[in-house]
Amino acid sequence: QVQLVEFGGGLVQPGGSLKLSCTASGSIFSISVMGWYRQAPGKQRELVASITPGGATNYADSVRGRFTISKDSANHTLYLQMNSLGPEDTAVYYCNTWPRAFSWGQGTQVTVSS
Repeated sequence: QVQLVEFGGGLVQPGGSLKLSCTASGSIFSISVMGWYRQAPGKQRELVASITPGGATNYADSVRGRFTISKDSANHTLYLQMNSLGPEDTAVYYCNTWPRAFSWGQGTQVTVSS
């Protein structure tokens, strides 16, 4: 079972930026579509960005143009650069394969507030 650990969240003002990281205990980035998901209070978890083994990316409409997903397969690390953050981006962010194949990690909290 691959373990996923997310970190890099925090409190940021509207318009600010954060970069999230996710490390995996196994070599999955080169063989799996990887995704960043988020779950806001009272809402279902949603996929916001994904990246294929070949590096093709896709984004939810709500984050396209503001978020960038990338990876370092050699170091088993997935990233999510988030710019122009707004209160609607407040959520716990998780990484996993798409579709999900592993247990959820603890996630990392992102709070956008002034």
